[in-house]
Amino acid sequence: MGVIFLQGMHFYAHHGCFEEEQCIGTWFDVDVRLEVDTAQAQLTDDLSSTVSYLDVFQIVKQQMNCPSHLLEHVARRIADCILSSFTMVEQCHVTLRKLNPPLGGHLDAAGVEVSVKR
Repeated sequence: MGVIFLQGMHFYAHHGCFEEEQCIGTWFDVDVRLEVDTAQAQLTDDLSSTVSYLDVFQIVKQQMNCPSHLLEHVARRIADCILSSFTMVEQCHVTLRKLNPPLGGHLDAAGVEVSVKR
């Protein structure tokens, strides 16, 4: 078993329950960690025997462009889409952080972590 990860993907998006979040938007960071059987890729050096992180990035980008009220919903959509796109992924962990959330004081980020197992 191996791990493929994408860390610190940065997106401007319109997720949130407040009207101003949905209208104005803000920055988000996303990390994805995939548990994958990478044994074949380790031996063959063949991209078709593993998960392309370019394809994973495109999935995350697409899901971040679909506004939602809850970060939990966005993170689960990302995980579900990755699992349905790549049968060799056994488990998908998604961390989604809203940077500088509008909470009336200084806060670097608020977010969620979601893990989905096949």
